[in-house]
Amino acid sequence: MEFSELIKTATVESVLLSCAGLPAVKGTLCITSHHLLLSSCPGGDAQPGTVELWLLIRNVDAVEKRVQNLGWYQPPGTNGSPLDTRLAGSSGTITLRCKDLKVLQLEIPGMEECLNIASSIEALSSVDSVMMMYPFFYRPQSLRLEEGWHLFPLKRYFQQIASQTSQWRLSHVNQDFTTCPTYPPAVIVPAAVDDDTLRKAARFRQGGRFPILSYYHPKNGTVMLRSSQPLTGHNRKRCREDEMLLGTVLEEGERGFIIDTRSAQAAKQARMTGGGTEPKSSYPQWRRLHRPLERGRPLQESFMKLVEACNDTSATMDRWLSRLESCRWLSHVKAALSTACLAAQCMDREEATMLVHGAEGTDTTLLVTALAQVILDPSCRTLGGFLGLLEREWIEAGHPFHLRCARSASSHARPKQEAPLFLLFLDCVWQLSRQFPFSLEFSERLLLTLFNNAYASAYGTFLCNNEKERRVRGDAGTALSLQSNVTATTVPLGRACKAKPSRCLCKVKENTHSLWAWLNQPEERAKYLNPLYSHNPLVIWPSVEPQSIQLWQGLFFRWIRSSQHLDEAWAEIQRLVESKDPPAKEGVGKGLSRSLSDPAAQTENER
Repeated sequence: MEFSELIKTATVESVLLSCAGLPAVKGTLCITSHHLLLSSCPGGDAQPGTVELWLLIRNVDAVEKRVQNLGWYQPPGTNGSPLDTRLAGSSGTITLRCKDLKVLQLEIPGMEECLNIASSIEALSSVDSVMMMYPFFYRPQSLRLEEGWHLFPLKRYFQQIASQTSQWRLSHVNQDFTTCPTYPPAVIVPAAVDDDTLRKAARFRQGGRFPILSYYHPKNGTVMLRSSQPLTGHNRKRCREDEMLLGTVLEEGERGFIIDTRSAQAAKQARMTGGGTEPKSSYPQWRRLHRPLERGRPLQESFMKLVEACNDTSATMDRWLSRLESCRWLSHVKAALSTACLAAQCMDREEATMLVHGAEGTDTTLLVTALAQVILDPSCRTLGGFLGLLEREWIEAGHPFHLRCARSASSHARPKQEAPLFLLFLDCVWQLSRQFPFSLEFSERLLLTLFNNAYASAYGTFLCNNEKERRVRGDAGTALSLQSNVTATTVPLGRACKAKPSRCLCKVKENTHSLWAWLNQPEERAKYLNPLYSHNPLVIWPSVEPQSIQLWQGLFFRWIRSSQHLDEAWAEIQRLVESKDPPAKEGVGKGLSRSLSDPAAQTENER
C-alpha cells in the first residue's frame, strides 16, 4: 500500500484554522505523508504576513468531525430519479486533539472535502509501522545521521564507577539479546559473578531482567540495582544463582532493601500467575518495602481526566477543585516522589544497598531509579547528565515507549498498553525544579520538548520499545511506500528499508537522527538552559507534603492560556543574569529564591 492511497483529498482552499489563544487563520490546507500544512498565502511563498502551520500527523491523537447544513439535491443533467439524489453540506468542522495537548479546529467548505480530510488524517495518524514514521524520512541539513547516538555510552559511565571501585564489571552477556530481550547488549554487574550465573539468574526473573547496577553513589559507595520480579510462583521456587547474585553485593552482616513498586496484595496475587517476591528465607539479608505506584490503565485514565478538566474553561471553582482531586494525578506525582525519596534516603543516610523492581521492571521501576538519581547526584541535574540519565535509565533500560506513548490523553480508543509513565517522571522533575530553582541546569522548556518528542517526533530517539527492536523489528510486508507527496526533507523508502520479506531491519541509529544531536547544537542548547543555575553539590530533598505538590501549569495549560508575560519575564531574567552587573545578578537570585522556592523543601534541604 502507498501513502497516497490513504490521502483521499490532498488540498483544500479557504480553510479556517482556529486555536485557543491565537487569532484564526484562513488559507490553503495540504496533506502530505507525514504533515498537515496550512498557509495563509496560496503557494506558501513566505510573503510578509504569511502564517503557516506544520503539524506532524503522528501528533494527532483524536479526530472529531461535524458536518453542518445538510440537505439533498439533484446534480445537473439528471432525470429526477431518487437514485440521483445526493447529500450536500455547505461546510464541516474538524477538531484535532493532539498528543501534545494542543487542540486545533479546521472549518472546511464542503461536506465531502471535510470527510475526506478527516479520513485521511485518521488513516495516516494510525500507521503503526515504525519504519514508516517520519524519523526515517527526516533529513535536516545541519545534522549527520551518526551524530548524537553515542554521546552517552554505558562504557563511559562504567569507567566512572571503575575509577572508584573494582567490585563491578561491564558484561556483554546480552550481546545477542538472548539472555534478556529488553536489556541493552552491555550491563554492569558484580565482578564476582560470571556470565553463566547471570544467564541462570535471568531465567528466574520475568522477561529475563536479572538484577543489574542502576546507580553507584560516590559519596559512600552504596549501589542501587533494578530488575523484574522473581518467578517464585505459588510453589515458592528458588534460584541459587539469583540468590548468589544479590548476596554478592552485600557484605557479611550488611542489610539491603528491596523497594517493590506493587502493593503487598498485588505481589501476593502475582505468585498465582508465576511471579512473586523474594522470600525472606532465601534472601535473609534483604528487607522488602512495598510502595505501590499505579501504572497502566489507572494512570492513563488519570491523565485523561486531568486534561479533560483543564480544557473545561467554563468550570466553577468548586467543580475545578473537585475534578482535580478526582483525577488523582497529583497523588501519583506525590507517590512517585515519595518512593524516590525513600530510595535516596536508604542510600544516602542509611548507607544501604537498594534493589528496585515491580512486575516487568520497565515502568515504575525506571521511574523510581531515575528520580532517585536526580535527587542524589548533582551530575544528573546538569543538561548533559540528565540526557545521559534518560538514555541509560529509560531508553536503553527498555521502557516501551512505542506502546506507552501510542496514544495521549484525548484518544477515543480504549486504553490498551498506553500509560504516561515518562510524563509522570517529567512532572516529578518539574516539581524538583520548582522547589530548587537554582539546582537544575536545564529549564522547563527541555521537559516540554522531551514530552513532545516522546509522543511524536522527527527524531528516532524514542522509537521502539527496547534496544533489540531498534535493531530488528517488524514485517517488511506491512511497510508503506512514500510517493510524490514527500517533502524535500525526506528520503526515498528504498533507502529507509531494504529487508528480507520476513523481517525488516530497523537500524534506528543508522537511519534516523538523534534528538540529543539536535539539542547538543550550541544555538539549541542555549535555549534549554536555566539562567539561574548554580552548581549544588548537595542532595536535594524535596517536600512531598500535599501543599508542596503543584499542577504543572506550563504543560497542562500551555495551549489554553498565553504564556507571553511569563516568557517576557524569563527573557528579562536571562538578560539580567548575563549582564556584567553582579548586584543585579544577586538581586535577581534573592528575589526569585523567595518567590520560587518551596519553604518546606528549603527547610528539608538545610537539614
